[in-house]
Amino acid sequence: MTMSPPVPDADRPPTARFAFDRWTWKEIAHLLANLPLALAGFVYAVFLVGVGAGLSVTVVGLPLLALGLQGARGFGRVERARARRMLGMRIDEPSPMTHSRRDRGFFPWLWAGLKDPVGWRALLYAFIRLPWGVVTFTVSLVGLFVLWPVLPFIARGLTNADRAMVRGLLSPSDELERRIAELESDRGVVVDTAAADLRRIERDLHDGAQARLVALAMDLGLAKEKLTADPEAAARMVDEAHGEVKVALQELRDLARGIHPAVLTDRGLDAALSAIASRCTVPVKVSVELSARPAEAIEGIAYFTVSELLQNVSKHSRARSASVEVWRSGDRLLVQVQDDGVGGARMDGGTGMSGLAERLGAVDGLFVLDSPEGGPTTVTAELPWRGRTDVAAKRVRS
Repeated sequence: MTMSPPVPDADRPPTARFAFDRWTWKEIAHLLANLPLALAGFVYAVFLVGVGAGLSVTVVGLPLLALGLQGARGFGRVERARARRMLGMRIDEPSPMTHSRRDRGFFPWLWAGLKDPVGWRALLYAFIRLPWGVVTFTVSLVGLFVLWPVLPFIARGLTNADRAMVRGLLSPSDELERRIAELESDRGVVVDTAAADLRRIERDLHDGAQARLVALAMDLGLAKEKLTADPEAAARMVDEAHGEVKVALQELRDLARGIHPAVLTDRGLDAALSAIASRCTVPVKVSVELSARPAEAIEGIAYFTVSELLQNVSKHSRARSASVEVWRSGDRLLVQVQDDGVGGARMDGGTGMSGLAERLGAVDGLFVLDSPEGGPTTVTAELPWRGRTDVAAKRVRS
């Protein structure tokens, strides 16, 4: 009994031959198992469609159908695993069923479940498999006793049809579903981040500059009342108010810098990151090698990513020095922040790393953390370039 090489590709199985090697036996076993699995899948599909459609006019019909489609996803998962093990297929898992983070609740879940294309395709697969399962089981069983010499070729032809069904109905549809799910999740991240930023700005205005300006107005009112009766006291109060105005202006500048710093708009990442580095509690070396500027949104994300990472360096790292490097590689902007501190940073360690990763993921970016115990800590952020000329061209085309 000769052994054929392992399956090199899902679309190119090993050549069938007049020999019962391990792949031939796997294919025969797959064909014989088609009937019981197809029978179970057919009964499930008919029951689900019949009961779900029949009860759709009631309260329980549509939720039952949505749950049934999730069960169909499980059936598809089993069939994909069987195809990988018995047919040597390389097939990815579809994206999980998701809906927007803002739309938590029963009805968003129900709508997402009812329009789930993965579940419906798995249900269709289960429905059409019964006649095929009868054919493959019968032919394989008869072939074992009657068509023994040519059974490897028959098994190959039948399993090629199985491979086509799995690829057509159970595999991810050209990454479209995966991208839709990612974009749904990313939209929720962007909305949540924007809402959190607005709440932070409102809180900073209310607790900082606004409160200071209210107190300033009251002090100036008192100074006005004392102006004729006690000019010296009024002058002292005006002088104190002048100091309060300077503090309020500084708070407003800091707040504006937190929204979008003017130095970033006017002079780009090199100057803006150098300004951040000068405020860090450890010496920071900044190296920016860019021959052009990316889009404003990408610049802003890169700036605030470095800003938060350097805050972590100041608060948690116990480092003696740090570095920031920014460069372009093809159509990607890369940012790397490194420090020689104690390390041990984690994505779930309460230092905001997971939030940064989500923010970068929302624009098709990547976030990689390498922080062994004892250090050093290296964070690499990768963003799409989306240069300003490219953005302008898109606006012209639109």
